[in-house]
Amino acid sequence: MVVARNNPRERIDETSKAIVEQLQADGRRSYAAIGQAVGLSEAAVRQRVQKLVDTGVMQIVAVTDPMQLGFARQAMVCIGVTGDVEEIAARLSEIDEVDYLVVTAGSWDILAEVVVEDDAHLLRLVNHHIRTIPGVTKTESFLYLKLVKQTYNWGAR
Repeated sequence: MVVARNNPRERIDETSKAIVEQLQADGRRSYAAIGQAVGLSEAAVRQRVQKLVDTGVMQIVAVTDPMQLGFARQAMVCIGVTGDVEEIAARLSEIDEVDYLVVTAGSWDILAEVVVEDDAHLLRLVNHHIRTIPGVTKTESFLYLKLVKQTYNWGAR
């Protein structure tokens, strides 16, 4: 899977956007095939992909099914904080079970998606790891019952 990241420091040209879109369609597509699609040599595609990764514009990762790996519970934990929200988010990002973390505007300060083995694991995580971080004032957990849609192919507009 390829996730495009918005990096305001670096604007990418149309050719690089086309490369991102090629990889979003198939993250295992060869550089030669991408080169044919976008009009570049294999070496030029390789260099551009490396630059896109190095600059944080995108990352190339494998997406797994947590259930197939023994993680039966996914949840979104909403977190209210006082103090420096970025400092608390940095602490939360160190927790292995957290796979997605955002600072938000609204009723909750931080949203943390977690993947755990079962409900007991979720309880230990929230009670002993998240709520013990100084500045965390409240949490609310939303258990995922069914994954209906998950996509990363929003393109490189």
